[in-house]
Amino acid sequence: MLNKYVKPFDGPLSDFPKDTDVPVGVSVVRYADRTNLDPELHINVVYDRKNDVDLHLQILVPFHMGEPDKKYPLIVFVPGSAWMKQSVYRMIPTMLRVAGKGYVVAITEYRHSGLQGFPTQAEDAKTAIRFMRLHADEYAVDPEKVVIWGDSSGGHTALMVGFTGDGYPDNKTYGEISCRVNCIVDWYGPTDLIEMNYYPSTFDHVQPASPEGRLIGFKNVYENAEDAAKASPINYVNENPVPPLLIMHGNRDQLVAYQQSVKLYKKMKDLKKDVTMVCLDGAYHGFGGFQSDEALEMVDKFIQEKLRK
Repeated sequence: MLNKYVKPFDGPLSDFPKDTDVPVGVSVVRYADRTNLDPELHINVVYDRKNDVDLHLQILVPFHMGEPDKKYPLIVFVPGSAWMKQSVYRMIPTMLRVAGKGYVVAITEYRHSGLQGFPTQAEDAKTAIRFMRLHADEYAVDPEKVVIWGDSSGGHTALMVGFTGDGYPDNKTYGEISCRVNCIVDWYGPTDLIEMNYYPSTFDHVQPASPEGRLIGFKNVYENAEDAAKASPINYVNENPVPPLLIMHGNRDQLVAYQQSVKLYKKMKDLKKDVTMVCLDGAYHGFGGFQSDEALEMVDKFIQEKLRK
């Protein structure tokens, strides 16, 4: 017969009592508070509809049992695709690891260059940020702590979004909400379209059918320098404030020359902007260390530092 009854605990999880019984031979290990939060995945959330096409988010939310009011910083991640149709699920395994550190991550689909060229990719990413702020309570987002991060062409889009904020380019969907971010993470993104072919590459970046040519409307990049300049993030860095930026690039990148990031870094430094650059020695385009624990830890450290300011 039961002769003992303990009432269900009713209080904050941090006050739940710790059992101190440690039998001989039992090891006691303290886990890191910001890791292994077992994110929940919300698949194919529609955040907008453009050109008769639904645009989706893959949203990863840290599991916060016992903390219904817990809010997390938001990372809006833009996957690279040479601005063509994205593989929106490609980065889910990596972003699960990132979300497990204590972030809501929204992997963003945009209108690809086959549907519409620049600047719709940046416009869509801004709309995604606004959607996530609009639904902050639903997805446990702290709307005051937002990061934009992208790789390759997604890095280009992240730079455009971060540098321009609520200004051009913008279609103002959910326009009553700001799309400004606290900081930017750029992994090997193009920064100056005119100079993409100035350095060794396995791609041609000039012809109308090239990724850059498609982006500016299926035009020759050299023959349409004004359009290419307008679509180059480096040209949006000036005396005006921009969010802190982390650049990571491999110095053996076969698609987007390492010098694309070096040039942006130097301009940011010359203008006394808050910029950090990490060279992954020997890394190629998207592989050679970018998914390593060390690389993700550098991103996490940068974000946490900037969010504290």
